[in-house]
Amino acid sequence: MRRLVDGYFTLLKVLGIICLVTMVVMVFGNVVLRYAFNESILVSEEISRWAFVWLTFLGAVVLLRERGHMGVDLALRAMPAWGERGCLILSQLLMLACSGLFLWGSWQQAQINMQVPSPVTGWSMGLFYGAGVFFGLSACVIHLYEIARLALGGEIHRPDLATESHL
Repeated sequence: MRRLVDGYFTLLKVLGIICLVTMVVMVFGNVVLRYAFNESILVSEEISRWAFVWLTFLGAVVLLRERGHMGVDLALRAMPAWGERGCLILSQLLMLACSGLFLWGSWQQAQINMQVPSPVTGWSMGLFYGAGVFFGLSACVIHLYEIARLALGGEIHRPDLATESHL
């Protein structure tokens, strides 16, 4: 099961790289065409925008799994182990609620816009809003996993102060 999950997140990283390369190629190619040939690729701006949105949400899911988002744990470090665990579970529950609302709203937007074509490519705008559905669903699963792991006595992950950068 661990290999399957690791493979899934590796796939997300590869998709993120593909989105980034797509953005760079489309935007750079369009700049060169406009400057050198007074031409442009009509779909480049729209595809770049879609790739940027998907890259953002893919990256957010990967960082959520790796606990890479910014956090302040000054108060947590001062608590006893049971208090720290309780606060972490509570924070995961609150994030689960927010992610659930995000999923619900994104799902509604995707359904509303499923028959709406994008301006240039004509692709369904439901796919654009599908990035939010993907994030909301993935985040909810990650939060549920973290809640179960913490409730069953799993290790509390603390950032290594030696490797953190302080400004």
